[in-house]
Amino acid sequence: MRFLFPGVVALVSVVGAQAQTAPLAWNSDLTAALQQAKTVNKPVLAVFSGSDWCKPCIMLKQEVFDQPEFAQFAKDRFVLARFDFPRGKKNKLPAAQLKVNEQAAAQLNKEGSFPLVVLLSPEGKVLAKTGYRPGGPTAYDAYLTQLLAKK
Repeated sequence: MRFLFPGVVALVSVVGAQAQTAPLAWNSDLTAALQQAKTVNKPVLAVFSGSDWCKPCIMLKQEVFDQPEFAQFAKDRFVLARFDFPRGKKNKLPAAQLKVNEQAAAQLNKEGSFPLVVLLSPEGKVLAKTGYRPGGPTAYDAYLTQLLAKK
């Protein structure tokens, strides 16, 4: 029995780590994100990125959005939506998704800024716009909290 205990601890540790770092659910349709936001009464955090050509977009994803701290922060605060505009042929989006992304950009990112993070009320009102900020998830979470507090 003594030899089983370390294996059980290791298994519990792996399962616990996976539960804590479960990937966030990102909507790929603005209309669906807004409908969900109304249902759960949370703001939408919409991200416009160029995942294969925009260095600040890549940094924002790696340093903030892919981090477990951000997942923990965002899961009970936001409905998430991501609209990607890759340029590489291997990352080409299906035509239907590209159309949905372009419609979201026509509404929220007329300037064509990348990365662009837009905070929206559940009714679709723009609360704030921002982009990449250094400092990792803790600094970014605090900044988003400040932006929402102003509205």
